[in-house]
Amino acid sequence: MPLVDMKDMLQHAYRHGYAVGAFEVISLDFLQGIMQAAEQARAPVILNLVEPHFEHFDFELMMPAVEMAASRAQVPVAIHLDHGTSLDSAVNAINRGCNGVMVDSSHLDFAENTDITKTVVETAHACGVPVEGELGYVPGVDGEAADNHTDGVAYTSLAEARAYVTRTGIDFLAISIGTVHGHMKSKPKLDYARLKQINEALKVPLVIHGGTGLSDDQYHRLISNGVSKINYFTALSDKVSKQIKENAKTQTANSYCGLTKDVTQVVAREVGHCLRLWGAAGRAAEVLAQCGAWIPVEHLIIYNTEQLNKADTETMIAEGRRVLSAIPGVREVFTGEAVQNDAKFQYTWLVRFCHPAVIESYRNHPAHIAFADNLFRPVASNRISIDYQAV
Repeated sequence: MPLVDMKDMLQHAYRHGYAVGAFEVISLDFLQGIMQAAEQARAPVILNLVEPHFEHFDFELMMPAVEMAASRAQVPVAIHLDHGTSLDSAVNAINRGCNGVMVDSSHLDFAENTDITKTVVETAHACGVPVEGELGYVPGVDGEAADNHTDGVAYTSLAEARAYVTRTGIDFLAISIGTVHGHMKSKPKLDYARLKQINEALKVPLVIHGGTGLSDDQYHRLISNGVSKINYFTALSDKVSKQIKENAKTQTANSYCGLTKDVTQVVAREVGHCLRLWGAAGRAAEVLAQCGAWIPVEHLIIYNTEQLNKADTETMIAEGRRVLSAIPGVREVFTGEAVQNDAKFQYTWLVRFCHPAVIESYRNHPAHIAFADNLFRPVASNRISIDYQAV
């Protein structure tokens, strides 16, 4: 139950005038600290997986831990792919467990950004997954100094924002109004008038990338003008780095465990401060009550094959696993053979969909149609098919 529909979560934040923190997960220390803070603050939270940082960890290894953290939480959680680099990245993230995606095409011209984002939206929405788009350019690199990037800011224009949302169908819009990725020595100057115009015209949850370095008043003014999601990493990275340096001075034996001592607590303190500052603290119960649960669907087929020997059946099954597992929204493809020789049905498919929306998109996907019509149905007329959801 705590893994909830991210669109519902951010719509709730938008309607009630607060922002949900999207905190980057780059290690288990960060994951545990983020979840500890969310539980203590009774706040909804977004676990952010940022593709440009995948060089620092194995995304496929990290995702089971992220899903486990969400599944055992008592507060609402969403899992988001941030700054994805392609449609393939988005599909892989959805199939691995993300229930929100963002493919960053903001560095391209308006037409290219729109076309790419529209394709991502069509694919993700067929899986029930909401999409964040970005318009304008927020320069800099998370975790690094950003003062030398300020000339690269490309502000989001109202006219383009209106057209972009209409043409792409995105659910949330990341805008550029003066923030940068990374941290600045000087106080960022934000274009509140531009933000107010965009919010009043679009009435969709807005997103700020580059949340580090803003004052309490700046955060409050952003949120009062429609910002419902704030991405936050650089300040966490700074505080963790500081803790490790302090540990290096005090630990007699500079072991890994000694160097990373108290890192989880440092992350938890900073995340908790943000959740309270942005108004998310204490909202968990109402968000859980008003948001749809993110529950997968099990697509089950039990069948017998006709006119195929065992070797040919196994070849057909292997091809099915290869083809079907690549379809957007398919989390897992399990194939099995009956233990009892006299079982009424000898074989099974168990295909796990990330969301009920995938039932239809999977059925109509060209890869599924080709496999089912050409390789499976002609030899498996004796079959039963049904879709299940956990209760």
